[in-house]
Amino acid sequence: MLPQKTLDQYKAVFFDVGDTLLTIPAARVIMQQFLASRSFHRGEERIGELFTEAFRLFYYGKQIDPFEVCTPESDRAFWMKLYRYILQHLGVEEERWTEEQIHACCHELYDLFTSPEHYALFEDVKECMVALKNRGLRLGIISNFAPTLRSILEHKGILHYFDPVIVSTEVGLEKPDPAIFRLSLERSGLAAEDVLYVGDHDLNDIWAPAQAGIDAVKIKRYDYHTGDGIYSLRELL
Repeated sequence: MLPQKTLDQYKAVFFDVGDTLLTIPAARVIMQQFLASRSFHRGEERIGELFTEAFRLFYYGKQIDPFEVCTPESDRAFWMKLYRYILQHLGVEEERWTEEQIHACCHELYDLFTSPEHYALFEDVKECMVALKNRGLRLGIISNFAPTLRSILEHKGILHYFDPVIVSTEVGLEKPDPAIFRLSLERSGLAAEDVLYVGDHDLNDIWAPAQAGIDAVKIKRYDYHTGDGIYSLRELL
């Protein structure tokens, strides 16, 4: 369901980040080159297929443990498990990689994919942040992300648009725990009905904010995104 209110009835728009505001457009190429530099050669297409498969399995199918605190270490462990899945299905064990090599490779992939240089903003982001600000709306971030998120947003020239910036690994909470949305309301001093949230994930970005009384709209950046939603941030305007 899309919110029934118009944009002018909100005081703020808060955003998810990954696959909402920015992405790594060449993730499969980056991984292919990274593995090739370790004499492990696999096709870009197969790597891409496994990325999608692993995302669906681990990220979209992730079950939240309400008693587990989100930390930089738990975030790294989660993504290392995802990269390990990809490596195993690419056949690293048949290539006689040791457990130590696999472990080290997953660590390096995590660092690679949380550093700013590989990220790109979707083409509608900057103009829409300016337009929303010009309409008097406050902008914020609520994201499950590594502690490098602020440096990535700074690197892309958009960090200054957002207050608050709520990052799971900094606050110890992660979506879909509605507590992270309640925290954003506390920090911003806004009421739930004043905020519209935009994200790409049904559980994390639509169901979870609703539990805190926040309206949400889904953005569908990729073909595999289904259901009601918008295809561009321009549709908010």
